Amino acid sequence: MRYLMLQKADGAEPDEKLYAEMAAFVEELTASGVLLATGGLDPAGFRMTSAGDEVTVTDGPFTEAKEAIGGFALIEVRSREEAIELGRRFRRIVGDGESLVHQVFGP
Repeated sequence: MRYLMLQKADGAEPDEKLYAEMAAFVEELTASGVLLATGGLDPAGFRMTSAGDEVTVTDGPFTEAKEAIGGFALIEVRSREEAIELGRRFRRIVGDGESLVHQVFGP
């Protein structure tokens, strides 16, 4: 089962302790084969909308910064419970905030 874990941006700058703890966590998940991809996201981004044949592209940043996604991890685990446990471990490292987790379907 694959899950996309999204970290909402909180605007806080990470400190050296957070970098070290996240590096160890990422190294562990990579070595175990659980972590497929991870990265931070450009806070500006762009939005695409469509209506009929018209596609509109709107450059960010957007006023609803509290909705912005700051980073992601794509993991492959055996169960939803395992994804939840990894999410809990991640939240303990990064502290207060919010993550969104979605199962990824398809090949």
